[in-house]
Amino acid sequence: MTLVSRRLILVALAVAAALPSRALRAAEKPAEIRIDWATYNPVSLVLKDKRLLEQEFERDGIAIRWVQTLGSNKALEFLNAGSLDFGSTAGSAALVSRINGNPIKAIYVYSRPEWTALVTRKDSAIATVADLKGKRVAVTRGTDPHIFLVRALLAEKLTEKDITPVLLQHPDGKTALIRGDVDAWAGLDPMMAQAELEDGARLFYRKPEANTWGILNAREDFLKDHPDLIRRVLAVYEKARRYSLANYDDLKKTFISATKLPEAVVDRQFKERTDITYSRIGAAQRDSILAAGLALQQASVIAANVDIHRAVDDLIDDRLPLSGN
Repeated sequence: MTLVSRRLILVALAVAAALPSRALRAAEKPAEIRIDWATYNPVSLVLKDKRLLEQEFERDGIAIRWVQTLGSNKALEFLNAGSLDFGSTAGSAALVSRINGNPIKAIYVYSRPEWTALVTRKDSAIATVADLKGKRVAVTRGTDPHIFLVRALLAEKLTEKDITPVLLQHPDGKTALIRGDVDAWAGLDPMMAQAELEDGARLFYRKPEANTWGILNAREDFLKDHPDLIRRVLAVYEKARRYSLANYDDLKKTFISATKLPEAVVDRQFKERTDITYSRIGAAQRDSILAAGLALQQASVIAANVDIHRAVDDLIDDRLPLSGN
């Protein structure tokens, strides 16, 4: 036997020895799937209320752990820490987090929202973005409202240095505005709709196309280790989304039960500013997230040496099979 033949045999034996352990690791199922629910993702509330994931994975012995997230920043924080497998965010927030080293993939669209605008009190003299100069503005960093605010300021040749950002989670930002602790707020529904209808708050700056899509993200390692589970989760998500489209009254009832908000507030959010007819992630989401990324780079929120086009490609995984649009 030649030296080359012996080497080939040794390599083959090494590969064969590795196969069982790799196959075993790939076959291992997690004890639980950790997924978030959020008031800015109404489909998630239906998914949770109907226990659709619990029904899907019961036969596998996989539990479902639900975690509430109050904003994209919290969902991304939990994903990065490994305490969530799936998290709901805005597309732009996911991009910034991915650039900052969060190993996530955007895999699904749960809404096309106009969920953010710049808001002030009914008696405020603020009428334009330019009027924010020198003012106190409540904002939740790392979220679409924050990115929306930065882009709005940029259009007026202003930056966050021209205002006083007051860093609060979304519900607290709304409270601070109504109390008069801040002059304006980068709002988020449903709190924004509630402030409009119950307190007369004014949405003084709106730009629907600058609201990036509602995106479901998965941890990259979970996607690699459990592609079959990812596909099943998305199939169940689709079931909940389609049910929500066909059963508005039930969607509203579920949302009101979880949030204790009045019907009028929920109707304002869902009927006027939330479109859940989309599900497949693709070109439209790429374009929206890319535009946000380039604007943030221009505003120096993202470093000048970052390749935004590549970062968007790294974020979005549109290869997963999904029926629908």
